[in-house]
Amino acid sequence: MGARIAGVEVHLPGSRVGTEEVEARIAAASGWSPPSGLIHRLTGISSRHVAADHEQASDLAVAAARKLLAGTGTAPHEIDLLVFASASQDMVEPATAHIVAAKLELSCPVMDVKNACNSVLNGMEVADALIAVGGYGRVLVVSGETPSRAVRWAVDGIRGFLRAFPGYTLSDAGAAVLLTAGEPGTGVLGSGFTADSRHWEAGTLAAGGSLHPREVEHTYFAMDSARLKSAFLSVGTGILDATLARLGLAWDDMAVVAVHQVSLPYLEVFARGAGVPGDKLVVTVAEHGNVASASLPLQLVTARELGRCGPGDLVALVGLAGGVSLGITVVRL
Repeated sequence: MGARIAGVEVHLPGSRVGTEEVEARIAAASGWSPPSGLIHRLTGISSRHVAADHEQASDLAVAAARKLLAGTGTAPHEIDLLVFASASQDMVEPATAHIVAAKLELSCPVMDVKNACNSVLNGMEVADALIAVGGYGRVLVVSGETPSRAVRWAVDGIRGFLRAFPGYTLSDAGAAVLLTAGEPGTGVLGSGFTADSRHWEAGTLAAGGSLHPREVEHTYFAMDSARLKSAFLSVGTGILDATLARLGLAWDDMAVVAVHQVSLPYLEVFARGAGVPGDKLVVTVAEHGNVASASLPLQLVTARELGRCGPGDLVALVGLAGGVSLGITVVRL
């Protein structure tokens, strides 16, 4: 017995920031202006969501969870386990899952699962395994992403701009996925994950841990985009091919292939390299930015609202994360 997706929802903060405003803010903070339109040309992103100053990562997760619980008719006491799966967090200690549980008035066990932008996908992997062994019947996986708090606005010319550049794609969001026990042949059909951790330094938000506990300099995203792209190319798509082959499936069998989206150009490059047909993709990054681990739930919700997937359909969830990690989960809705 494995897990099935009983529901998925997202919460997008109401404040939206256009790419022109991003460029203006960089100029105001730096006294140096990036070439007009450059960010949009390189990323394809026109806007991103920004949480209000009083909103925390837990608040975004709670908003998505409340929508999900209401939509599925699930009462808080029916949740057996809460997994907060996010790159963001309210604080180092305690686990943000406790904060989410308190706000939702849950009384079940909780845990955090963190693996950058693959956090939700790995949270689902954990939930599926625990449901399969009979440990829990209903697992709520939630994410609250507030990466906008770690964007560097004051840069020292073009070199500083390029180092901080990936931050200008980032967007805030909340997501929630409810997994319950399902019959064989339904729900999660299989997953595959791989990592090449030699490249962990290619993208970091280093503050708050033992390495840099207090330095303000490390509270901003720092990324070597060329190195990160090279790392993913070296990992390749073998794990995707192997997982599909093991399940006896192909991309063409999917109603939707959701791929983590950092920018429009890279989505196109990755899809071509992996052999994913363009008409299987659900493009969200252009209007919503890179919402980190909430990306895959956002694509599922978007596809559902567009009528592109529904009960009985096959969907593939493909995760890409700093570190670097690559994974896939195939689900029958």
